[in-house]
Amino acid sequence: MRIGFLFNHDQVHQVAHSLPIAVALARGGVDAEIVVATTNPRLSAEVVRLGEGLIGSAIELVELGLKRRASRLAKGVLEALLPARKLLIYGDNLDFFRGLDVLVVAEKTSLVLKTRHGLKDLRIVHTRHGAGDRAVGFDAASAGFDHVLVSGMKIRDRLVSEAGVDPQRISVVGYPKFDVARRGGRARPLIDDGRPVVLYNPHTAPHLSSWYTMGRQVLDWFVEHDEYHLIFAPHVMLFERRLVLTIDKLRADRPGRIDERYLRAPNIHIDLGSRASTTMTYTDRADIYLGDASSQVYEFLLRPRPCLFLNPHRLAWRGDANFAHWQAGRVIETAAELGPALARAPAEHATAYRPVQQAMFAASFDLTEEASSVRAARAVARFAGLSTAGLSTAGLAAPPEDSRRLAHA
Repeated sequence: MRIGFLFNHDQVHQVAHSLPIAVALARGGVDAEIVVATTNPRLSAEVVRLGEGLIGSAIELVELGLKRRASRLAKGVLEALLPARKLLIYGDNLDFFRGLDVLVVAEKTSLVLKTRHGLKDLRIVHTRHGAGDRAVGFDAASAGFDHVLVSGMKIRDRLVSEAGVDPQRISVVGYPKFDVARRGGRARPLIDDGRPVVLYNPHTAPHLSSWYTMGRQVLDWFVEHDEYHLIFAPHVMLFERRLVLTIDKLRADRPGRIDERYLRAPNIHIDLGSRASTTMTYTDRADIYLGDASSQVYEFLLRPRPCLFLNPHRLAWRGDANFAHWQAGRVIETAAELGPALARAPAEHATAYRPVQQAMFAASFDLTEEASSVRAARAVARFAGLSTAGLSTAGLAAPPEDSRRLAHA
């Protein structure tokens, strides 16, 4: 039995969602070879960093690349605008994928192995990445996987009702990324001087993101209001390419550049895609969350705190499951509303939004005393027909203290 974990992306933000499962399988001594495949040096380094010393010993690391000349040429022409390499990797490494019995992935492009490349017998498990509400997370492609691991009942129920996934092919396992975050400790990237810290976390999708229409107005406001600290840490893919293209609504836009005046502002910390943007460093550090469509708001709710949401597109969001996260705080439509909304946010959180956030968190994350990565590993082993006897919590991290408290609230 050979179980592979694939990380095929430009950025490292998906690694913490599924690598802990590979680690738990290896520590649990399951009767299988555990293989992790990466497609660039950045991903390999992150896998080694989070692999708890098991990479290269109990877990094999394989680096996949483009093998065909035609693929390398296509990548050179298209990569600046499209994730061409990510798609070409599959066809160039079919021998590797044929050698697996089970493939565990955090994204959906790997389904091309079945639909385009004919690997019908390869069983693919989807771990997802995040607990967000966007419709694209519950489209028909989700039903193409042989098994799906989900963080909580909210995700399970929408996959069944909207994507048509068989409930028997879903396992509710919690959130393995929380296990990683707990081990990483807490970082303090800004001076602790009593000023509130706001995290501005716009999404990349042009039809949902606040960045393209009002993001610079938001940064302008914080330049002029240094009574706040601002962490500007957008989705790690927002500035990865010159053009952002989304397939769910076929929209494209240019993120542009960050003006020097924002970079020089002493109260603004800007991170366009470092590792800290993927490790919950900023969601842990901030006092107030300011965002739009990013699923990171749910990671922020690990500790309930004030939230604000930007709706420059004036979307009719009330009652729409795709914007359920906007129930966690006030929704505003213009930058002119930002100052008053920030001033009111702490009091409104205490009187209205805190219990709503706790209910949202409980629906999104089914957390127990047992580490989520162990629960997920057990689900993968059971799906693969392997013994789960060695998959106990002994010697493995428990979920974060805050998550255990909320799970039993």
